[in-house]
Formats: sequence, structure tokens, C-alpha cells
Amino acid sequence: MKFGLYSSIANPPRGEDLPRCVDEVIEEAKLAEQAGFDSCFFGEHHQDKDGFLPSPLIVCTAVAAATTTLRVGTSVILLPLHHPVRLAEDVVTLDVVSKGRVTLGVGLGYQPADFRTFGVEMDDRVELFEEKVEIIRRSWSRESFSFDGKHHQIDDMRVMPDPIQNPHPPIWIGASAPVSARRAGTIGDAIVTTPSTTLEHTSRLIGHYKGAAEAAGKQPTPIIMRDAWVASSRKEAEDVYGPEVMEAYRYYWKNGLREFQSIKNESELTLERVAKDRLIMGDPEECLTEFQRWAEGTGAESCLLRLRHAHSGGPSHAQIMKTIDLIGDRIVPYMG
Repeated sequence: MKFGLYSSIANPPRGEDLPRCVDEVIEEAKLAEQAGFDSCFFGEHHQDKDGFLPSPLIVCTAVAAATTTLRVGTSVILLPLHHPVRLAEDVVTLDVVSKGRVTLGVGLGYQPADFRTFGVEMDDRVELFEEKVEIIRRSWSRESFSFDGKHHQIDDMRVMPDPIQNPHPPIWIGASAPVSARRAGTIGDAIVTTPSTTLEHTSRLIGHYKGAAEAAGKQPTPIIMRDAWVASSRKEAEDVYGPEVMEAYRYYWKNGLREFQSIKNESELTLERVAKDRLIMGDPEECLTEFQRWAEGTGAESCLLRLRHAHSGGPSHAQIMKTIDLIGDRIVPYMG
């Protein structure tokens, strides 16, 4: 199982000093490349008071310019909010700039404010998503095409230049429910699961994905994202990472994210309750055992690690650099 970073760039509570945050993330990506990581991914949020950067492909370009082998990508772009031809052109431009190192990860989106801002009906998001994935894929077909859909009409158009990657940059689809997992299997090149689900739920989700991918004649490629922290001891991991991840989980709970709907009162949302079978956190030996268990339980080809949390801004850059080093030294060589 390969490892990638998922990096959030934000600086709560007011989104100040973001250039420093970008510099730190680039340094973390460079160290991750040296430590044997495979990739670095960025997400998309809008009008976030914490300063979460809304244009992940631009950040990907900065990281690609500072590295040589590390793949860059989005996890995820909120596809219903984007014109598919413009996005296809932007991604293929980055494919050229990075010399074939970009992955496009896309998702439906779940926050109504994002859709209101861009004048997109949230009720249309599934139809929009499916049309846009098809248009992007055909935009990278190296030939002219037309498209007559409910939401998009295109007449005899060809995107140029052609992709560097053959046949094109991979299209990964984020999924947290069985129906979206099956959609990923049918129209995507890989599934990316959410980081805050349990192993049992993630394995079931990937089962739905694999069935649909195989039915579509595709080789299943499951990708997992995990909230994880490797430290010198379990206590250090809980002290450093626990408050940061719990700030993110409180945000998800307040926004009604599926995996936290069983928790009725915020007082029930504790590290002790949510850590089991969800967080990979502890000393290197403990974490290696957990990564191996997740690899075996999910069949994942790659694991994206969310070390920094946008809603808290931490752990600190120095702590993240230390953990990347530990993962490169004590985890990556034993997961090949």
C-alpha cells in the first residue's frame, strides 16, 4: 500500500498569514517525497472563514513545481460547481506542467451554502455530476465530440493539448454511501473513501464499489483516506493529534455528516468513543499493525493521510514534519 498526504491549507480563526501556510505545506510535500510518499492531495471549500483555499489545482501546481516524482491531485473538487470543459482544460494543463503527475479527484459536495453561492441547484447535483464526469473523460479522448445532455450541450469540440498520461489523468471519485460507491465503480477510475468512517463501514463501501467496477469491466482501485498520527508513544499521539481531529469531527457532526448521525449530543463526541476502528494513532509499531490491518481489510492500493486539520489549523508544521519522517522511516518500508 502506497502513502499520500492530504493537506488542508487554512489558518483559523480568521484565515491570516496564508502565504506561510502554503510555504509549510510545500515543505511537507518535499519531505514526503524524500520519505517515500507517493502523492499529495488537496480539497475544495468556499467562503470558509478559516481561509481554506478554494482552488486546489493552483496549490497542486505549486507543489508540482517544487517536487519531481510526487503525484499531485484533488480530493476532492466539488464537481457540480464547475464547468466540465474548463476543468478538463485546467487539469490537462497541469498534466503538462507536472509531466504527467496529476490525478483528478471529484465529489458531489454536501454543504448547501456552496451550491447557493454558485447558483447551482443542490437537488441536481447527481445528474450534474454524472454528466460532467462523462464530458471530462470525452474531453481527454484526443478527438472531437458532441454531447447533448439535460444540463450540458456541446457541439463538435476538442480539448487541446492532449493529456501527457495515457489514456488520461485518473478520475477518482469520493464516496461515503453505497450508491456513491457503486457510481464510482461504474464511471470512475478509483474510489476514495472518507477519513472518518470505521474499518467495517469502509470495507462494506469498497465491496459495493468493487462489485460495480467489475460489472463495468474495470479493475477495481480502492483508495482510503485516514486520520492518522505516528508519534513516539500513544500518549504523545493523543496529546498532539487528539484535540485537532476532534475539532474536525465536531464540525462534521454539526453539519450532519453521515458517519456521526448516530451521536445525538455533542457531549458524546469524545476521542475515546470515536478512536476505535477509525483513527490510526500511536507509536510506530502500533500504527504499522493498524495500517496492515486496514490494507488487508480494504484491499486499498493507496492510503491518503490527513495529518493537518483545517478547522483547528494543527498540528503544527514542526510536528507534521516529525511525523512524516517517522512514517517514512518506520511505516513506508514495511508496507510494500
